[in-house]
Amino acid sequence: MTGEQFRSLGYELIDFIADYHDTVADRPVQSLCEPGDVAAQLAAGPPEHGDGLTSLIDDLSTVIVPGLTHWQSPTFHAYYPANASGPSILGELLSAGLGVNGMNWATSPAVTEVETRVMDWLVDLCGLDDGFRSTSDGGGVILDSASSALLTAVVAARFRAVGHRPAAELCAYTTAQAHSSVLKGMRVAGFADDQLRIVDHDPVFAMQPEALAAAMSADADAGLVPFFVTATVGTTSSCAIDPVPVIAEISKKHDAWLHVDAAFAGSAAVAPELRFVNAGLDQADSYCFNPHKWLLTNFDCTAFYVRSQQALTSSMRIVPEFLKNAASESGQVIDYRDWQVPLGRRFRALKLWMVIRWYGAEGLRTYIRHHVELGRGFDAWIVEHPSFELVAPTNLSVVCFAHVDGNERTKHILEQINEDRAHHLTHTALDGRYTIRVAIGSVRTEQVHIEALQADLAALA
Repeated sequence: MTGEQFRSLGYELIDFIADYHDTVADRPVQSLCEPGDVAAQLAAGPPEHGDGLTSLIDDLSTVIVPGLTHWQSPTFHAYYPANASGPSILGELLSAGLGVNGMNWATSPAVTEVETRVMDWLVDLCGLDDGFRSTSDGGGVILDSASSALLTAVVAARFRAVGHRPAAELCAYTTAQAHSSVLKGMRVAGFADDQLRIVDHDPVFAMQPEALAAAMSADADAGLVPFFVTATVGTTSSCAIDPVPVIAEISKKHDAWLHVDAAFAGSAAVAPELRFVNAGLDQADSYCFNPHKWLLTNFDCTAFYVRSQQALTSSMRIVPEFLKNAASESGQVIDYRDWQVPLGRRFRALKLWMVIRWYGAEGLRTYIRHHVELGRGFDAWIVEHPSFELVAPTNLSVVCFAHVDGNERTKHILEQINEDRAHHLTHTALDGRYTIRVAIGSVRTEQVHIEALQADLAALA
């Protein structure tokens, strides 16, 4: 592909993406496709000769887009949001266009130094303590997801506890409300399922500190080693917030690594009045949140912080001959390959750098506050409606509710809402209660979209 061909097709694609975002609100949120519909429109085998992508825009319009769930729709309230703003999309394009691998400082110094600076910016923006700043013993790195952050933390905690040896005596702790990545990370790290203890949660779906303390003490008395605790700030199901300060004190008594997962909720800390989400982080060994969920940065972008760089890199560092270089051996640079499971790393920091520069601190605060306000308004509407009731407290912009007539009626309402494709909601189960979740956080969501959802729910009530 020549430079001129690249420009020509690139202009078309930029126009296509801009038009897509301008019109996404007019599309059914969920795809109307049946299984196999998209594959049936694709050639069974690869072309013998290149076609020059002459029909690409038509194929995107007729084959690809109809097969999408439109996560950028203002009426997408399922799961958690997956923000994609203009500056972030352009940052992703720039990263792909530069095509560098930032596995260590020497392979592209700008990849490392921009990332380090941007992670320190987030410390400032979110009011995190200085122990996560790069100038301290700790620091931050951008990973692909909170799942990878969890796995990385487990590996570091295991190494701190027993080094690189089998660890049948180690035990980890979380609640049933924590993300499934906790169990998956434990499995990938080589642990058996019964080495993860599920701690009881309270009526608002947060971890019970007394139950954690009892479980850890029982294991220690039995000759086992409590080594890892996952606390969640903003659980997947209900956005429940575990009491991190108390959990930290209990973890410290057993010298257990405390990892705090705030994948969605952590972005709220850009607004000072919402920094209750930071409670106890000054005592955590590691922490993560996802700017790709609620901070205008497209997937994938997880901010992962550790209290001790040494604790993390000691568990990850392997230096083959081909990676040895003077800068690394000097000890004056960060080699982020030692902060993650993979070796290679792309220039993720560019999109976060561009988002922060475009919006500024005030723009990011305004964005988060707007969604929290919409969430509070929707919560008030549920409370006032005679046919619906809250199933969990509303934290930030996630509202969990059900019909007063029980699970079957609630399930029917959700099915009807999603069948219409005007909105997309998902459900969860909270202590056996079938629960509808409304997660407000899409880039284009406004009051008019929430009012439309309320009207449709009222019609089904």
